[in-house]
Amino acid sequence: MMVLLASAGAFAQDVTVSGVVRDAASGEPVPFASIQIKGTLTGGSTDADGNYSILVTDDAVLIFSSIGYQSQEIEVGGRSSINVALQPDSEQLDETIVVAFGTTTKEAFTGSAKVLKSDELVKNQVTNVSEALVGKVAGVQFASASGRPGSTQTMYVRGYGSVNAGNSPLWVVDGVPYEGDINNINTADIESISVLKDAASNALYGARGANGVIMVTTKRAKSGEAKVTFDAKWGMNNKALRSYDLIDNAGEFYEMAYKSLYNNYTINGGMTAAEAYAQANALLTSTNAGGVGYNVYTVPDGQTLIGSNGRLNPNATLGRKVTYNGQEYLLYPDNWLDEIYKNSFRQEYNINVAGATDKSNFYASLGFLDNNGIIAGSSNNRLTARLRGDYQAKSWLKVGANMSYTHFVWNNGNDSDSEGAADGGNAFATAYMMAPIYPVYIRDGNGKIMKDQYGMDMYDSGDGRNGGALRTNGGQSNDLQDIQLNKYISEGNAFSANGFVDIDIVKGLKLTVNGSVNVDETRHTTMLNPYYGQFAESGGVVTKQHGREFAYNLQQLLSYTRTFGEVHNMNLLLGHEMYDRKSYGLYATRSGMFSYDNLELSGAVVDNSASGSSVSEYNNEGYFFRGQYDYDNRIYFSASYRRDASSRFHPDHRWGNFWSVGAAWILSDENWFNAPWVNMLKLKASYGSQGNDSISDYLYVDYYSISNDGSGGITTVFERKGNPEITWETNSNLNVGVEFGFWNDRLSGNIDFFNRKTSDMLFSLPVPVEAGYNSYYTNIGDMANRGVELELYADIVRTKDLVWSVNLNMTHYRNTLLRLPDEYKTNTTSDGKMTGLLDGNYFRSEGESFFSFYLPTYAGIDQATGQSMWYTYSTNAETDELQRTTTTNYSEASSNGREIQGDATPDLYGGFGTSLSWKGLDFSVNFTYQLGGLVYDSGYARFMGSPTGTSTGFTYHRDLWNSWTPTNTNTDIPRMSYGDTYSNAASDRFLTSASYLNIQNITLGYTLPQHITRKFLVDSFRIYLTCDNLWYWSARQGLDPRQSISGSTNPFYYAPVRTISGGITLTF
Repeated sequence: MMVLLASAGAFAQDVTVSGVVRDAASGEPVPFASIQIKGTLTGGSTDADGNYSILVTDDAVLIFSSIGYQSQEIEVGGRSSINVALQPDSEQLDETIVVAFGTTTKEAFTGSAKVLKSDELVKNQVTNVSEALVGKVAGVQFASASGRPGSTQTMYVRGYGSVNAGNSPLWVVDGVPYEGDINNINTADIESISVLKDAASNALYGARGANGVIMVTTKRAKSGEAKVTFDAKWGMNNKALRSYDLIDNAGEFYEMAYKSLYNNYTINGGMTAAEAYAQANALLTSTNAGGVGYNVYTVPDGQTLIGSNGRLNPNATLGRKVTYNGQEYLLYPDNWLDEIYKNSFRQEYNINVAGATDKSNFYASLGFLDNNGIIAGSSNNRLTARLRGDYQAKSWLKVGANMSYTHFVWNNGNDSDSEGAADGGNAFATAYMMAPIYPVYIRDGNGKIMKDQYGMDMYDSGDGRNGGALRTNGGQSNDLQDIQLNKYISEGNAFSANGFVDIDIVKGLKLTVNGSVNVDETRHTTMLNPYYGQFAESGGVVTKQHGREFAYNLQQLLSYTRTFGEVHNMNLLLGHEMYDRKSYGLYATRSGMFSYDNLELSGAVVDNSASGSSVSEYNNEGYFFRGQYDYDNRIYFSASYRRDASSRFHPDHRWGNFWSVGAAWILSDENWFNAPWVNMLKLKASYGSQGNDSISDYLYVDYYSISNDGSGGITTVFERKGNPEITWETNSNLNVGVEFGFWNDRLSGNIDFFNRKTSDMLFSLPVPVEAGYNSYYTNIGDMANRGVELELYADIVRTKDLVWSVNLNMTHYRNTLLRLPDEYKTNTTSDGKMTGLLDGNYFRSEGESFFSFYLPTYAGIDQATGQSMWYTYSTNAETDELQRTTTTNYSEASSNGREIQGDATPDLYGGFGTSLSWKGLDFSVNFTYQLGGLVYDSGYARFMGSPTGTSTGFTYHRDLWNSWTPTNTNTDIPRMSYGDTYSNAASDRFLTSASYLNIQNITLGYTLPQHITRKFLVDSFRIYLTCDNLWYWSARQGLDPRQSISGSTNPFYYAPVRTISGGITLTF
């Protein structure tokens, strides 16, 4: 049995008190219960069997507490033996939900929300809060195109709610709206996250809560605690997504390139096999149109690279020496993807100190993250600090403050603005598409990478420097060299502070005043190197951008709580909130750098006259009321109202009225309910209306730009027509659900049906050219998202030492465009059945999904010629009716053959997992998944095309080996033929299932027994191994449907990252 020492008072007698702490309901011991000497930070805890022994003064008061139990104060009174029975705390056992301007319990909540606690959040190795929510919350979709350190997920709560206004939820940190970068919030400081999804939950946030609200609560000391916690983890990052199954072998690539030339000569040119063989070999490695420019094989004299059978000459050897301008070079190919992506190191450290007495509470923390990216020059370094405290100054007065500071440095490596582009300047596109015949580096005759006059590796720019060979794609540059030499740096500081005062006026009546300030400052530096590339002649370019945001929020809350007749409970809230944010921007560019290491404007000598500044301001003000009533903690009612004003609308349309009502009934608490195996069954429903002001500033006024007219005067350009009539988009939300718990919560969960309708959607309407501007904004159009959510939790095994649990969440919903402006109904589908708006590969029409694909339908290939065929509609001359026929003319199919092909909305998405704990061992694994829906696989389409023009240096997908030939006609892949621009034309051929499965996280940990750690003055010691994004499956290797919810994909982004780490957590 453990003995805990405490200092005795100067004038009191010491006494050793011992005993056992048990559960009052079950009689079972309560292990590791906290014991605190009242009025001090001194105390201890029970051992694994609930036993304790502590040295105190004979007049001390001991506070016994444990999670899930009511705290109990006991006077020692000179006794040496005190046994304690802790009562289960129903309020603590109820899941606490942080809601708008307060908290509630799960049982009393009439809306729809999900709460994640800190122990769930810390399992994932995340750099921002949103990543910790992936797969954990029903009804929430995530999209992320880039795996770059510091990039953020895009979140959609219950579908896509707006076309031109924002879809992102509102973040609220410790009760204060937060519009800064969520990367600046250290996940280790978070106690809980509540995701609020319906109007009953969000209406009090008015205009800013229409797309859901994410409530973040930071940590504070728990009663009776005085401890230090230190966590450290070290790990490795690498590329998590496999590439498409591309031809990555030089010999195979030459064979494929030869095949396209040979087919062109025989099919289109009418040549004989022998003529085509000779002509294709002659052109293959030349720099003429159709050639690939490089030959990296040594072939015996008199022989060709490709034989008459279309295969690589078996006598060819990889690597070719050439002499150019007196220098011997070795042409040898590199794997560009292997060169751009590397393993990297990640480390993170967090320490916090927390303590509490009966009157005060404090929490302080420091955190450091060093997260190196998987391409050269990319990283995310972050230092965070937080200090939080509150003090019960008087019986009627409580004050508190919460301050945080973040310093960050992001190195982007590649230009983030170029990500996704399929051309030079985007290193990801260059590396992905580059044929496996091109070198990354210039090598001497012995194969050693050569150095330039600066001592740096020499990169092959495809400009003929290493033997006169010219690369046919990627420009006369090398994007992998650029990411080594160019710099894209963002450095900044974020500071936030908020304080509160609680005044208990009379019993049940409380006034709360909250105030907060947020300051975000970021300095961006772009340096385009002076050595190589397009800016070498100008001596390099330096661009500076500086942004600063200052925001403040003020809240005044008056709450009243009262119970009538023991069963009638009432809670009223009246409040006012004001928010203001001002943003400043400044930029300038200079060229002619004096030194590569001087990244300041003063270190460059040529003023490019590219400079400017900006300022914008947004403010919001609201008055609100909420009333809650429950009868005997069984039947609950709630109602809320907010009148909101937004500076983004004309003063005549600035104010909006938003409201919600909700009700819940706990059937299982009724006297007539007789089902012992049901411990909780609740019905709930809510409905409400919210506005959405997430639009650009100043859309209600005309917008002009000014410029120099060439003679020193000023000229103006009419850019945008303002519309003073634009106003709020309105979200109407219906939620009906049931929550349940069976067999003492061995099985629990909830089902929610939702109908989210957006009215008066903001559209950008086209106008005639003669108007002098392109478009203007107006409110017209409705859209709905209807669906159902399910969450299940089950304890398969629940014993004293062993707990095995499983969890599952799933969401099904449909998106429907209900009303479209008549001005937008400018197109009719090819079959004449539907009118709407043609928008790229989508058709926006009433009654259809907003993301309905509208593409030609692929009809296979013409077996005689190997050409692609598509369906088209034409009018039958005899019957004057539309008929569906096939054509090899893509222009005709694109104009007259498009059809609705389905939509991007998945049939089901969510997450599932399992956890196992046995004594000190813990294991968990969590998956994310998506079933159904369609995605346009643009990457696969690009790699399935025939070469055209000079774009012969792109690699191919291996599926092209099954393309049509005169001897391979049983295929649906068209022939490879140089110059065929339509072999991979957009059609439903490249629509692919959006289903995927991902192992989101696996964690294995072990916590040493306290009887061992206490010997080293350590309260708790845990060691663990964790892995994020361990394995991923989709319908096609290389395809990542998670990039967007619209069904568009692009492989030319920073790849998703897998992180494997080990760590320790110590508590003193």
